[in-house]
Amino acid sequence: MSFRKVVRQSKFRHVFGQPVKTDQCYDDIRVSRVTWDSTFCAVNPSFVAIIVEASGGGAFLVLPLHKTGRIDKSYPTVCGHTGPVLDIDWCPHNDHVIASGSEDCTVMVWQIPENGLSQPLTEPVVVLEGHSKRVGIVTWHPTARNVLLSAGCDNVVLIWNVGTAEELYRLDGLHPDLIYSVSWSRDGSRFCTACKDKSVRVIDPRRGTVVAEKERAHEGARPMRAIFLADGKIFTTGFSRMSERQLALWDTENLEEPMGLQELDSSNGALLPFYDPDTNVVYVCGKGDSSIRYFEITDEPPYIHFLNTFTSKEPQRGMGWMPKRGLDVSKCEIARFYKLHERKCEPIIMTVPRK
Repeated sequence: MSFRKVVRQSKFRHVFGQPVKTDQCYDDIRVSRVTWDSTFCAVNPSFVAIIVEASGGGAFLVLPLHKTGRIDKSYPTVCGHTGPVLDIDWCPHNDHVIASGSEDCTVMVWQIPENGLSQPLTEPVVVLEGHSKRVGIVTWHPTARNVLLSAGCDNVVLIWNVGTAEELYRLDGLHPDLIYSVSWSRDGSRFCTACKDKSVRVIDPRRGTVVAEKERAHEGARPMRAIFLADGKIFTTGFSRMSERQLALWDTENLEEPMGLQELDSSNGALLPFYDPDTNVVYVCGKGDSSIRYFEITDEPPYIHFLNTFTSKEPQRGMGWMPKRGLDVSKCEIARFYKLHERKCEPIIMTVPRK
């Protein structure tokens, strides 16, 4: 038996997470109490946006990254929705544009001023109306400018041209039940959805057809998530019939059996997966957990390799994920999370140790 079988060679085996010092956290933020399973937080190299509690309507906070410390109660918010905000997403092509979906059935796109907000922002650049029930998912197209996807509790997926505020594609009748998550493929030609009927579907939006479908990807009835990986495979998180949390890896060409399936534990929070295409590492954060587990995806069986766990004392209510261009590469940083507590947001830095 060779030594290599026991310990698999990996560049990321010793990656460690580190919370920043207390004075670099964002304190005194009333994080939203909505029960919707979204991340509640969106980050880019200029700003961090957090969905907060708001009386009468929905609001979210947009802070410049350097504005750490205690946030004043009177700090201006983005507050144009008439119902609670459920999901927010920064535009990948413009760091000052953010989209929000809300319980008031609308999607709004906002332009954030250069230095952040000095007064409450109530006028969106564009309002997209087309859903008949609350909008729980908004996600920008990864490669085409001004293309936004929204999915609502009416089981309809809409793809918008934000520049002209018109519907490009309306995908109706593809989902019989609530849509839990939507993820674009790397080039944006397809997207995959996880639905309450326990199916994972790969959809071609131009044709409006389901290209591939896996029924009962996870047997459990609790929410699942599906994300596209760089090579076109799909990574899902969900629950087994015994309510144990699972991870699985699927090949879109053949969805009969998963390439890899792992059971984690029997906690009940939904697992939020975050994927880094450059390092092929998937980070899994459970809602209400106090840990972030990370796995490396490789081309050789068993495909999903557990690397390590970052644990902290307090449970997380949501999680933001910094895109690669906002990281400090000179310090060997490969990922940065923005972990939401009850009253604050704490950045956690993932580093590859130097030799």
